Amino acid sequence: MSDPAAARHPPVRWGEPPPGRLVQWIIRLRTALGGPPPSVQRRSLPTLPVVLRRTELAGPYLSAEASGDHPRAGAAATSAMERSVAVAEWWPADIWGHRALWHFEQAGMGLAAARGARLIGDLRVAAGDPASARRYYAEAISEARDIGAEREEGLAALGMGRAALDLGDVTTSRRLAQIAVDLLERGEAPEDEVIAARELHGEEKEVP
Repeated sequence: MSDPAAARHPPVRWGEPPPGRLVQWIIRLRTALGGPPPSVQRRSLPTLPVVLRRTELAGPYLSAEASGDHPRAGAAATSAMERSVAVAEWWPADIWGHRALWHFEQAGMGLAAARGARLIGDLRVAAGDPASARRYYAEAISEARDIGAEREEGLAALGMGRAALDLGDVTTSRRLAQIAVDLLERGEAPEDEVIAARELHGEEKEVP
């Protein structure tokens, strides 16, 4: 589960802003009805910020991007994201995550794109912004459902359940946790993932 201490800090000012109130309402409605969230696919990427281009993480990514190799660029961006998350550098991690997601979308790599959206949700929860994380979990759930990836869909439901708990919505959190348990079991996920979903289902959080 996300670090409770991180959730007490103000959210990072992201390069990708959270959706407005109307989009948030549509996401909640479509998710509740089992439908897909609004598409957040981007047609092009902005230039990688200079401060990131100068880091050692950028080398493999820029090489793959220059050659138009979307799978390799997505993998390099994911690696850079994970290394940034490991040292709690949320803003660079978010930028790398969005680049990875875009490249996977361009390559038509549905499973990698679903995982990429889920990882952005995970990092935003860890950074203390569970509200904006829900957009990415919803995207991951929709993508995973479309390709029949039950384990990935279950992990995204688990992430959204954790975000709901951080926001004090225990009922939604428990419902999503049960959905995650069912999906993870059907998807033959590792036991530790199923246990995590069961533990979330059993948790309660006092609402101030």
